[in-house]
Amino acid sequence: MTKRFLCIVCFAFPVVLSAQLDFSEGNRSSNPLLNQMEENVIKGDYEYITSILVAKKGKLVYEEYFNGSTVDTKHNTRSATKTIATILVGLALENGHIGSEKDRIFTYLKPRKPIQNEDPRKDEITIEDLLTMSSILECDDNNSFSRGNEERMYIIEDWLQFFVDLPVGSYPFGPKPEESPYGRVMRYCSAGAVALAEVVQAAVGQPADAFLKENFLDPLEIKDFEFDYTPTHVLNTAGGSGYKSRDFLKMIQVFLQKGQWNGEELLSEDWIAKATLPKVNARPDVDYGYLIWLKSFGSEKKYSTYYMSGNGGQKVLAIPELDLAVVITTTNYGNRKAHGYTDELMDRYIVPAFEK
Repeated sequence: MTKRFLCIVCFAFPVVLSAQLDFSEGNRSSNPLLNQMEENVIKGDYEYITSILVAKKGKLVYEEYFNGSTVDTKHNTRSATKTIATILVGLALENGHIGSEKDRIFTYLKPRKPIQNEDPRKDEITIEDLLTMSSILECDDNNSFSRGNEERMYIIEDWLQFFVDLPVGSYPFGPKPEESPYGRVMRYCSAGAVALAEVVQAAVGQPADAFLKENFLDPLEIKDFEFDYTPTHVLNTAGGSGYKSRDFLKMIQVFLQKGQWNGEELLSEDWIAKATLPKVNARPDVDYGYLIWLKSFGSEKKYSTYYMSGNGGQKVLAIPELDLAVVITTTNYGNRKAHGYTDELMDRYIVPAFEK
């Protein structure tokens, strides 16, 4: 891996020079808003919240576990770990295995069988198309009629083949890409996120899980986790892997520190900047970067935030302007209120507690 030592320069936001997160107990302090939040979580106002962690300027200032969870619990945050695919691509770029996110996926992928629904436009699909969930393939987890709906993928052994065999989709119910913000239309597609692990695996010449462990988890001293795999034993980057809350905090802190950890560049600053800029519109108040969500949180004042997100209201967030990293885990799976709950925790308590 190419390693560069941290240079001290000036940016619009304060540069976090601490090499890693400080978990010392002495960093904790009482805050009325956080105390009120904690009381309401314990009362069950937000149902099954399992952990809330907040780091300010690289120091863990709040850490609480709920509903039977502990510091050692490994949380299945579902699709929040789709962002692992973004990390994998960034690592492959950093190590020179992938030339650019603009590269076509079939430069690297070698499907095990002939591709169905042949179409020359498939040859033009790029890594960036998968990172932004905006490829031309007919794949939409939010549409039960979609040929690429994730529930249809899970009962197939070869998830990569499932994805590349999909037909080219149309845009019958909304604007076409050329009529949309950023020139793309997002269709939430877990199969495309899965395919990215296969792209990286083919590019680097080793299993995606081993590559991730060697180049990212080991430097972060993330040792106790549970990988989820596809039926063909490729790391499942659609979600499902389990990590401790403190380890999720480390992951987002790396983003907040512009890729630096312990004096070493794990991910390039350029890659993090690209990943966390809007690439496609997801909802009226939410944009999407490279498998990472972009939204503003706060009460009186809103702050731009990027975050990993998954079923149940899982959120692993960074707010650069406040130098804040936040982890919220839950078991509110399938609960329609779940994301509203964790949005409210951010808006009503966490952001106001640290914006002054």
